[in-house]
Amino acid sequence: MTKNRLPGWALWAVLAGSVIVGAALSSLAGFHVVTWALFSAVLFVIASYAVTFAVEGRRKAADHLATSLITAAFIVAVLPLISVIWTVLEKGIPGLTYNFLFTSMNGMSGVVDNETVANGTSVLGGAYHAIVGTILITFWATLISVPVGLLTAVYLVEYSKGGALSRGITFFVDVMTGIPSIVAGLFAAAFFGLIFGPSTRTGFVAAVALSVLMIPVVVRSTEEMLKIVPNELREASYALGVRKWRTILKVVVPTAISGIASGVTLAIARVIGETAPILVTAGFVNSINWNVFSGWMTTLPTFIYRQLMNPTSPTNVEPSLQRAWAAALLLIIIVMLLNLVARLIARIFAPKTGR
Repeated sequence: MTKNRLPGWALWAVLAGSVIVGAALSSLAGFHVVTWALFSAVLFVIASYAVTFAVEGRRKAADHLATSLITAAFIVAVLPLISVIWTVLEKGIPGLTYNFLFTSMNGMSGVVDNETVANGTSVLGGAYHAIVGTILITFWATLISVPVGLLTAVYLVEYSKGGALSRGITFFVDVMTGIPSIVAGLFAAAFFGLIFGPSTRTGFVAAVALSVLMIPVVVRSTEEMLKIVPNELREASYALGVRKWRTILKVVVPTAISGIASGVTLAIARVIGETAPILVTAGFVNSINWNVFSGWMTTLPTFIYRQLMNPTSPTNVEPSLQRAWAAALLLIIIVMLLNLVARLIARIFAPKTGR
């Protein structure tokens, strides 16, 4: 049974040898962890293929080679994500304090940051106003986008017959998917500028700009989720005499709610980190503004941008950098929480399979 088969320890031995030889080759060019890992990976793929080919034959060797290449591709894809998360955690956690979360930058100046650096005290000033702005603007953008996107997708899947209107909607949705975010910001600023004046900058204008970016994502994701709902469910509902709108509301949408919730979360994550349209439509302010219909507002992306590009103290940039990294970490945490909420909603509203 074990003839022409590698023992279980063989590939581990090949890996150990590849790591040792890779370290030696990396040392010849000036040792570095990246070159060490690269040399080791290449040597392992080549050596494991050769050993497998010699013992188990060409087919097993080719299969093992494909497995190794796929694994390597996965690792290459994941490493940048791990690097980003690790960097943000390392630099953002020290700044994620109570003061940062519950105070704004109102009254903060370069003198305060200079004294903080000189005395070695904790950094003053936080992103409370940016947190409020992010939540309010994203909430209103979601409130605008989800009903429009959901109803559009329902029309395309359930009611359209492939006519000129449905083809036109599909075409414009595809076009909107690829427009730059700054164009959406300019559109919203110009639209409200024509109605209320050229200096109109409010959180609601920013929400409209973000909704332009969210709607095509919601439409596309919802459309695909509705398409995979089996027609047998619709036909069974119709056979019981249920009207079409009620079938959609009680059968089709609940069946696809998991994918719809994921699509909405993806759309929110797509816009919550936008900077350019917010600067154009909502401006930037250091104080707290709870009214999205009046006054400028700040979001976490614009807060990060300002802290990096215009430090509070040009001579001591460390406090501003700490605030920027803490805001970046907070933004990632918010996106993760949104994903958890989407999964919870999908689990609550998914159709029950038990008796």
